[in-house]
Amino acid sequence: MSHLLQRRTFLKTTLAATTAMALPMRAMAQDVLKMGVVLPSPAADVGWSHTLMAGIETVKAAYGDKLEVTVLENIAEGPDADRIANGLVAEGNKVLLLGSFGYQNGGIQIAKRNADVSIIHASGYLTEPNFSPFTAKYWQGTYLMGMAAASVTKSKKLGCVGAFAIPELITSINAFMLGARSVDPTIEMSVVWVNSWFDPAAEQDAAKAQISQGVDVIFSNAQDTPSVIAVAEEAGVYAFNLNSSMVKYAPTKYLGVVGTDWGPHFKRLVDGHVAGTFEGLNFWLGMEDDVVYTADWNAGIPADMVAQITAKQAEIKANSFVVFQGPLVDQSGAERYAAGVAMTVDEMLGMDWHVAGVTTPLPK
Repeated sequence: MSHLLQRRTFLKTTLAATTAMALPMRAMAQDVLKMGVVLPSPAADVGWSHTLMAGIETVKAAYGDKLEVTVLENIAEGPDADRIANGLVAEGNKVLLLGSFGYQNGGIQIAKRNADVSIIHASGYLTEPNFSPFTAKYWQGTYLMGMAAASVTKSKKLGCVGAFAIPELITSINAFMLGARSVDPTIEMSVVWVNSWFDPAAEQDAAKAQISQGVDVIFSNAQDTPSVIAVAEEAGVYAFNLNSSMVKYAPTKYLGVVGTDWGPHFKRLVDGHVAGTFEGLNFWLGMEDDVVYTADWNAGIPADMVAQITAKQAEIKANSFVVFQGPLVDQSGAERYAAGVAMTVDEMLGMDWHVAGVTTPLPK
């Protein structure tokens, strides 16, 4: 199993004492590629960090004893993360996987100072020849979850517990709303932002507050714990999440998962580093790339809706249906995009407004 280091443990020791993950140190260190992984939350059995580690397993399987990986988990964004990432470079790691949007500024500086280091960065928008961000088109799957939610809700009140109000999560919420309103245009949704990638107590409180207000389907948006899912199951309301399946925490009320498989993408980038062809591109990957998928659909979704969802998913994968295409109206009632006009990738990457039906204003 991988050896994972907590932030406190790491900061109390030197990088020289850091234990390499999974693979033994080779006598011929120059023949072994050293890779450092920095995660924003514990690499548990579910969630974002868990999914990143599953992707790393694909790389490890391909490289065997030619790859040495050091993993540091639960690292807060800010000075600690910057210091740790720099330390990994000093220890000879030539590939870094930085697993959070908030690592971007420090990571881009490392890339500028170290042309021989390739950085794979979760989310963000900055690039360098050796700095490549990656993001999932979660909205492709959350649109489908919106359709499913509309078919099972009785209160017509949907809810979302979100980590941070960044475009990546805003697009997921908006697509969820668009999918629901494609079935029932009277449905509304409220959002609670917990401003953390990992805060089980705050996540639980947010879910309970929404349920008390009549919400009967909750979107756990970028939570790295099953807190929201478990609360929903206990209360008898439906819930779904991103990245990895949490169905074991909600055996009766799990609506489904919008999952991600990063393994092939990570391997391509590591292969590029080894071959000297690494490209600092901003990758936004979806169903058409076999990165985003849906699974564990609840048996309570009506059969006719399952058929509609299956058909719509095929259209999304084939790009014959575009989720963010006008007419698009924001929550104030103003038209943002006219009929037939699609948002560009850059516009989606910078989305800072909610569609009609989302009742909670974005934080300023």
